[in-house]
Amino acid sequence: MEHLLHRAIRGQDDHLLDLGCGDGTWLLRALQAHGGATAVGVDISGEGFDHVLSEAARLGLADRLELRRQDVAEYRSARKADLVLSVGAAYAFGGLLQTLNAAREHLTEDGLLLLGDCFWEREPDAAVRAELEDGPQKYADLPTTVAQVVADGWTPIYGYISTTAEWDEYQWCWTGTLARWALDNPEHPDSDLALQMSTTHRASWLGGYRGFLGFVVLLLRRTPPPASTGVS
Repeated sequence: MEHLLHRAIRGQDDHLLDLGCGDGTWLLRALQAHGGATAVGVDISGEGFDHVLSEAARLGLADRLELRRQDVAEYRSARKADLVLSVGAAYAFGGLLQTLNAAREHLTEDGLLLLGDCFWEREPDAAVRAELEDGPQKYADLPTTVAQVVADGWTPIYGYISTTAEWDEYQWCWTGTLARWALDNPEHPDSDLALQMSTTHRASWLGGYRGFLGFVVLLLRRTPPPASTGVS
């Protein structure tokens, strides 16, 4: 992610907006690397915000980072962003095209969008597809996914496809962190639910979509309208 941010942030004073920012760690790292940049992160969870904001204060970055606990689809701001990030949050908007529309509203005229979403690396069986597309968001193969983005008025200027090892690392960390918390907090009322969620997700991944579902991050600019030829 750091090398993607390095490509995406063009000026030291860029303003960043992350729609679905998690705990805000990546924004904090971006501010450390770009002296005058400012950032707003929005996430409905808010989990980890206190820790990241405390770290921002320790680093002298508190006045440059704002984290908001809010539904990303409802967030509005008069200030446009030089870079909008939405990585793995398309479900919150209802799908890929809805995410592109939301990002467009927040961007400066020449702003960039760093978009991350899933795609089918190979055709899944009906059960796997039904499980992962049980909602408004549907996936396509990579060429179709990129074609949808282009047809919506965007031009990819860079892209990165997660490797199987990176996907595995993400999934083991996600399920493992949840399981560890549940085991460390057996008296908490949500402990059993957290352990069940970890177990269910791990089984779905290992026994279902591993090797089928991929993840791509695209760095996008809006495509300008075709120049007039002057021919009537």
